Amino acid sequence: MVKGIEKYGIPVVHMCTVVPISLTVGANRIVPTIAIPHPLGNPKLDSIEEERKIRRKLVEKALNALTTEVDGQTVFE
Repeated sequence: MVKGIEKYGIPVVHMCTVVPISLTVGANRIVPTIAIPHPLGNPKLDSIEEERKIRRKLVEKALNALTTEVDGQTVFE
């Protein structure tokens, strides 16, 4: 689906826990996330504030990736 959307000129960020799969499907902007059952967080953290910081950092990374011009597949660590 990522490649299909980008075909129309709409940039897409693929946030994933398994980067090799994203590379295989051809995603151009890839942001690695935390873990398969909890890609955008970590329920083992002590506070909701820590959880929010992780989520905010990942979303900010994805927004940065979305606005970055890429030539081919790029993983935003």
